[in-house]
Amino acid sequence: MILSATLSKPAKNASEILGGDFLRVKIRRLSSSAAKSGEAYFCEFFTKKQVFHKKFSEAEFLEFLEKHSGKTFRNCVERTEDEEIQILSSKRGKITEIRRKIEGGGDSFKNILLKSQGGREKSRILKEGNPVPFLVRLGIMTAEGKVVSQKFDKFRQINRFLEIFGDLLPEIQKIRAKIGDTSPLRIVDFGSGKSYLTFALHYFLREIKKIDCDIFGLDLKEDVVEFCSGLASELGLEGISFAVGDISGYSGERGPDVVVTLHACDTATDFALEYAVKSGVSAILSVPCCQKELNSQISKNSVGSSSPLFPLLRFGLIKERFAALATDAIRAQILEKMGYRVQILEFVDAENSPKNLMIRALKSGQVEKNSEKDAENPLLEALGAKLTLDQFIRGT
Repeated sequence: MILSATLSKPAKNASEILGGDFLRVKIRRLSSSAAKSGEAYFCEFFTKKQVFHKKFSEAEFLEFLEKHSGKTFRNCVERTEDEEIQILSSKRGKITEIRRKIEGGGDSFKNILLKSQGGREKSRILKEGNPVPFLVRLGIMTAEGKVVSQKFDKFRQINRFLEIFGDLLPEIQKIRAKIGDTSPLRIVDFGSGKSYLTFALHYFLREIKKIDCDIFGLDLKEDVVEFCSGLASELGLEGISFAVGDISGYSGERGPDVVVTLHACDTATDFALEYAVKSGVSAILSVPCCQKELNSQISKNSVGSSSPLFPLLRFGLIKERFAALATDAIRAQILEKMGYRVQILEFVDAENSPKNLMIRALKSGQVEKNSEKDAENPLLEALGAKLTLDQFIRGT
């Protein structure tokens, strides 16, 4: 049984035969359940800028290989469970077939090393070796699906984000089902930037989970919004759009199911969280950045030496880190009071980014009584400070 095939080096008349300027074709076998339904192989046709998908039955796949292997494409590599078959065609049309046994069940050096260390390769949602169009276009993957070495941290970050979101997805779907919402899943990404994660969410929902979605990215920079809009158009993506705008002034026509905000600077995170709470979103994924507001207020109000907090505030570096952690802890507490179950997660390794904490919140509906909700936050009171989100929620 052929598990995969890659055809490359198109002949001069390939575009006429195939009806497109395809540089490479990659085919892989689908699961046994898919094969029973008549769709045995998944095929990707690569041009310089686009990828086109098609599914083959067993017979169609074998017919395609017979027609094009070593002919329309001068190089073809087929792989079975225990053998690699390479079919080469010279410029004069001479076809050579080379067969090689795969030793040890085809384990890569990386997998062998992991096994020798008693570990195992982590199963990622987006896998290396399987080209993802937006990752190829954004320079994270090559057209063959190999992750560019300098971009591996970004690749890992995208997968980590999808894992965190994926854990929430069943709960989000339950909330939607409970209220009878059958419309596309709506997501707003505040401060979307170059939109690695925005495109990742779209791909995860539409291509992997087969869930209809409508994703909107908002950013202040016109050039990145123009780039992302162009990329979405180039890849023919539906249900994803971008616009230039400030988080503080955003008001969508219809509240989303999910609000995402990654590295929104300082109080921009508070504006995003305020919008999320007031819109009653089902879930929030927020990675705060540049939490300066509380730090600057502490320096102005200077907690006295008799305060239990004084040892944390004596040294500038410790005070800065404490203020950032305190800011996010207070934000989490406020979200809990507003009816959300909150977790603080490590988003990426600290060695990759110091801004590595994520606030993940899921709506529970259990809003605390007004008297408790409106009470002054003890930590803020002890610091003699105010936090934008706290003032938003209490209306002060």
